[in-house]
Amino acid sequence: MSLPLAEKIALVTGASRGIGRAAALALAEAGAHVIAVARTQGGLEELDDEIRRVSGQSATLVPLDIAEGDGLDQLGLALHQRFGRLDILTHAAAILGPTTPVSHIEPKHWDRVVAVNITASYRLIRAMEPLLRASEAARVIFLTSGVAAHPRAFMGPYGVSKAALENMVRTWADELEQTRVRAALLSPGPMRTAMRAEAFPGEDPQTLPDPAEIGPLIVELAQARDLGLPSATVAFADWKAARRASA
Repeated sequence: MSLPLAEKIALVTGASRGIGRAAALALAEAGAHVIAVARTQGGLEELDDEIRRVSGQSATLVPLDIAEGDGLDQLGLALHQRFGRLDILTHAAAILGPTTPVSHIEPKHWDRVVAVNITASYRLIRAMEPLLRASEAARVIFLTSGVAAHPRAFMGPYGVSKAALENMVRTWADELEQTRVRAALLSPGPMRTAMRAEAFPGEDPQTLPDPAEIGPLIVELAQARDLGLPSATVAFADWKAARRASA
């Protein structure tokens, strides 16, 4: 069986559930060695069991709250010592934050969303860029959301954080134009995840795509010859429609 990502080193954040878990499984099944980052050890161990089932290989498990910037720096150093490079980075970790009017948001809740969704993303870029530059063709995928461009009532902290993320990723990608590192913004749209259920508790989850459906797109982006600069977001819905049209 062909393994398009054989011998690739792939780091996935938010890997214990939802889209991050789907990304980790898809990358592992395509042959990559997955470094899975999440807050819960138990969730990571369950993921490792699944990775062994689909690939026959084990993952590197990193229990870490990505808001701990020093922890990301230590992870970068550890990966440098063990692998010397990073070929794929899929950043799926994020939190929704409070769904309340902007004027009602408590500062501590605002600060937590900023810490996890924006500052941690910057610290991740800072820690991993040397490893990505050491790869022959590194590919980076950041998960975003439609509310970044289309604000929605009561989702202020999340929408603001994703808009800031998009600006930062595009800025960083422009800075990397003369390197072999390429980045993309991926908008999954509505999916059957815990975060979606938290944001829309009255929605029937069975009407939504399973996160596993986005796995092939993440593998595709991870091996794309040239992602170009992410001036536009890759939308899962558009990719899925194009596949159906070509079938």
